[in-house]
Amino acid sequence: MKLLVTGGAGYVGSAVAARLVDTGHEVTVLDDLSTGHADAVPPGAAFVQAPVAEAGPVLEEGFDGVLHFAAKSLVGESVQKPGLYWSVNLGGALALLDAMRRAGVPRIVFSSTAATYGEPERTPIEESDPTRPTNPYGASKLAVDTALTAYAGLHGIGAVSLRYFNVAGAHTAADGRVYGERHAVETHLIPNVLAVALGRRPSVDVYGVDYPTPDGTCVRDYIHVTDLAEAHLLALDACRSGTHEIYNLGSGTGFSVNDVVSACREVTGHPIPAVVRERRPGDPAVLVASSERIRRDLGWKPVHTDLNTIIADAWAAVRHD
Repeated sequence: MKLLVTGGAGYVGSAVAARLVDTGHEVTVLDDLSTGHADAVPPGAAFVQAPVAEAGPVLEEGFDGVLHFAAKSLVGESVQKPGLYWSVNLGGALALLDAMRRAGVPRIVFSSTAATYGEPERTPIEESDPTRPTNPYGASKLAVDTALTAYAGLHGIGAVSLRYFNVAGAHTAADGRVYGERHAVETHLIPNVLAVALGRRPSVDVYGVDYPTPDGTCVRDYIHVTDLAEAHLLALDACRSGTHEIYNLGSGTGFSVNDVVSACREVTGHPIPAVVRERRPGDPAVLVASSERIRRDLGWKPVHTDLNTIIADAWAAVRHD
């Protein structure tokens, strides 16, 4: 298929774009490079530097589908700058959907987030659970899901949304290129722990050790970026005209902060000092998503589920950088 990958110069978008190229699709990456990197666009993919709101002229060239990753994704920033998140995340998606409608593009896979659920009543979280986002980031993503349902019903677009928590690891393409995590502002736990091993930080902060979890630290879902890329390819094939499906992606169990720090110590051979801090307001004890539905419907099965393997791939990528 001829596919447009918005945000394809970012961490997840570039890994998916590389996987699409490897499987024989014709790929164009559209990214404004506000947080992405031009050198992350995979060889074999065309590149257009533009914001997602300006995707219309590109789509007029004729495409079979869109994989949409272009969004702002920092929870803290979304609280400080809600207008930016509504403008880019929802406004950009609406402009994209209108451009798709005008150009007759039939399908879209949307990179959503499990932050749409907010603080869950139970874990693992299922797709039928209430959506009560606690910040503008999650709220703006949920609004896009609502728009996708409307566009599917009104205009016959086939849409699939994928909701997940923490993406980690690095993807190695067929040509040996590695697509890892590179953020100017890093908020994710694994790269921040590995930054200590690299000598870029003196220690890692652990926020709260008195949660109702086995070791007292927060438990989170981690999904390898390669497994995530495979889910996007399956979702692309699963788009059906006039329908909008939502699937969670997750491990079903999760790992604690202490688990992650310990695994990073083991993988890197570095002591990685940890400093215990007070709990952060609004941090739930456990955030884990159930992926039973996508396993049942699309046959998705994560392969890279071992925490040490996920961290080893991330470690190799950051050392390479």
